[in-house]
Amino acid sequence: MRAFICGIIQGSISHFAVHEQSYRKRLRELLRAHLPEAEIYCPASLHPDSLHYEDPKAFRVFEESVEAAKRSDLLIAYLPEASMGSAIEMWEARKAGVKIVTVTSLEHNWVVKYASDLVVRSIEDLERALEDGTIAGLLRSPGSS
Repeated sequence: MRAFICGIIQGSISHFAVHEQSYRKRLRELLRAHLPEAEIYCPASLHPDSLHYEDPKAFRVFEESVEAAKRSDLLIAYLPEASMGSAIEMWEARKAGVKIVTVTSLEHNWVVKYASDLVVRSIEDLERALEDGTIAGLLRSPGSS
C-alpha cells in the first residue's frame, strides 16, 4: 500500500519562499498510526531544498513526484489555498485510479471537486475519517468517484 502526501509548497507566493510545511509531519504521523502498512512518499521531505534546485533537476523531481503520485493507492492533499503543482499531481493520480482525500475548505475549486474522492475541512476531520474507517472503506471501493 502506497500513500502519497501532496500539498501546498509555494502556492500563490510571488517571491522566493514556501509555505509552512509542518503539516507534512502530522500527515505522516496519522498515516503511520492508522495505515501502518503504508509506504509513505512525501516529495517535500525527500527534496527539502528543491526551491534551490537548478531548472533541469527541479523539472526531473517534479516529473518523478507526479509519477509517484500515479503509482500510489492513496493521495492525501493538504490545500489551505490553491496549488498548481498539487493540482497536477491530483489530476494525474485520479486518471491513474488513485484514491484522493483532500484537506481543504476549497470544496468548490474544480480540481478539488472533480479529482477528490473525499474532501475534509481539517486535519482533525482527516484523523476522524481514518479512525472511523471512512478512508479504509474508500480504499476498498472500486475506481475513483
